[in-house]
Amino acid sequence: MASVSVAVLGAGGTIAPAIVRDLAESEEVASMVLLDLDAARAAAVAAEHGGDKTSAGRVDAHDAAALAAELAGVDVLINSASYRVNLDAMRACLVAGCNYMDLGGLYWMTGRQLELDQDFRRAGLLALLGIGSSPGKTNVMAARAVRELESVESIDVAAAGRDPRASGGFSPPYAVRTLIDELTLAPVVLRHGEPVEIEPLAPGGALDYGPPIGEVETIYTLHSELATFGQSFGCREASFRLSLAPALLHRLRELTTASPEELDRATREAVAPSAETVSVHQVTARGAGLTARGGDLTARGAGLTARGADRTVAVRAVSRPHFGLGGSVVSTAAPAAAAVRLLARGELDATGTLAPERCIEPELLFAELEGRGCSFEVVSTA
Repeated sequence: MASVSVAVLGAGGTIAPAIVRDLAESEEVASMVLLDLDAARAAAVAAEHGGDKTSAGRVDAHDAAALAAELAGVDVLINSASYRVNLDAMRACLVAGCNYMDLGGLYWMTGRQLELDQDFRRAGLLALLGIGSSPGKTNVMAARAVRELESVESIDVAAAGRDPRASGGFSPPYAVRTLIDELTLAPVVLRHGEPVEIEPLAPGGALDYGPPIGEVETIYTLHSELATFGQSFGCREASFRLSLAPALLHRLRELTTASPEELDRATREAVAPSAETVSVHQVTARGAGLTARGGDLTARGAGLTARGADRTVAVRAVSRPHFGLGGSVVSTAAPAAAAVRLLARGELDATGTLAPERCIEPELLFAELEGRGCSFEVVSTA
């Protein structure tokens, strides 16, 4: 597959413009069709970010037949719409013979999506679940971290974003309703190998994200990584923590009790993040370190450890502005665009319904993202 045709669902949303801009500059992409409930918004994104590769149209993703018709001749769909339409979009892809990617399923939806694995395998297609920043980049960061471990006891994921030019208005980093769901649905963590629900907005304590964010308070939230990490890595403990700017978190707390009409109004009044936002993700894996075999270290940079000795491997990613867009938006968009390029080049050739850690080589993804304003650091300590 030398070049591909791509459809972007939810093209009028917060993240899609950065995906479109990225793909417009990718030689692996021959054409794009941008789809949204609001055709005018999709057309505006096409005009501003898509160049001459792009067309736009209207579709209701809940109408799988209509979406499948729009996907005729398309190689891969990137679903950047609400996670609520993930299953409908996947079924449309099966009808159209189209590969599928999304930005996450908020844990419970991911479990339902994984049930379509055999359908995609039989069709010879890939459904890549959660290939944004978190989930997505963080899943592959976890895969990189556990390479240096003989066995994995725990994996902890943390995400934070800050806007140094925040205007004081309500400026959510992604869809308001998804954020509200993350804050109101019970977070799931792995404890002793079993998923356990904890209280929504449970304090996660202070965490040092390093520069430019530093030490800030966190909360536990519901996230898709926890749906696959146990099976993928065999870890018995896992968690996801989030740090939002205090003013933003305060406003979101207020909206957790808002009516649907109030949420709609808040969404309309939301201010886009500035082009100077920065996003930081950290994945920390703990377990038994690898040993040297045949005189060579099995884990690059791990150092010589005795079998069974405790080791901590931390992978940190910092996403800064790129394409004239803020780092928090680009951080979510760039992994999806990178996955399209890997698919086009035959470097992503798996079939079935898979989480990113199951099918993407860390070095391949990291190299793509480093060209999009993201830097990585791996620290391994005994």
